[in-house]
Amino acid sequence: MPEKIIVITGSTRGIGYGLAENFLQLGCSVAVSGRSKESTEQAVSTLTARYGKSRILGLPCDVTIPEQVASLWEDTTARFGKVDIWINNAGHSGDMGMVWEHQPEEVASVIGTNLLGTIFGAQVAFRGMQAQGHGAIYNMEGMGSDGRMHAGLTFYGTTKYAIHYFTKSLALEAKDTPVIVGGLRPGMVATDMIRDRYKGRPEDWERAKKIFNIIAERVETVTPWLAQQMLINRKNDVVLSYSSPWKLLRKFISSPFVKRQVFDNP
Repeated sequence: MPEKIIVITGSTRGIGYGLAENFLQLGCSVAVSGRSKESTEQAVSTLTARYGKSRILGLPCDVTIPEQVASLWEDTTARFGKVDIWINNAGHSGDMGMVWEHQPEEVASVIGTNLLGTIFGAQVAFRGMQAQGHGAIYNMEGMGSDGRMHAGLTFYGTTKYAIHYFTKSLALEAKDTPVIVGGLRPGMVATDMIRDRYKGRPEDWERAKKIFNIIAERVETVTPWLAQQMLINRKNDVVLSYSSPWKLLRKFISSPFVKRQVFDNP
């Protein structure tokens, strides 16, 4: 397979970082991006120590600022000549709490990062890919994408439900173009984003962790599958879903006999 050029927003930790590492392992070149210069440099430093610097580019990008998203495309193509796959992964869940408990600035941050960041990224990538004659855009879905609700995560779930609609509609509009559009559903993955929801509530975290250890997966379990699927997929309007109802059922059935620890202590 010819070398692919991958852009991943929000790839300095969690699922995004895991995807970056897996694409590098598969011989791709990757543009790693985080909101801050410090987090981006740290991720690039770690990856460079393992894979060398020739296939890695670090570019800080606040996805809520269209000009920075445009620069992410421009700087990547200036370095590598093209972008084959663009992954809108940057996300923010916010603290858990009922709708009426959240401050306006936190609501704006969740909606801006998750939804507007995805839209801005897709716009930039689509225009560039149309011009170069090929490419694939994948949007990170998640809790709420399928309509299921979770009290305390209304704003996060709302954005993910909207991202699913946006992805399906964009795929419809892209059907006669050289660009394919799809969604990613990793299922529940043990990341800092989940742990951060329970900051300052250790008792709630211990209760929730018992369930999470049954149903969640580690990043290093999920991201290799997602990376491989994106590289081989040639279909528009797909949702690449790692989890399934049968996998969840099997986990619950086996939970009395197999004790899983997907979250590192503390």
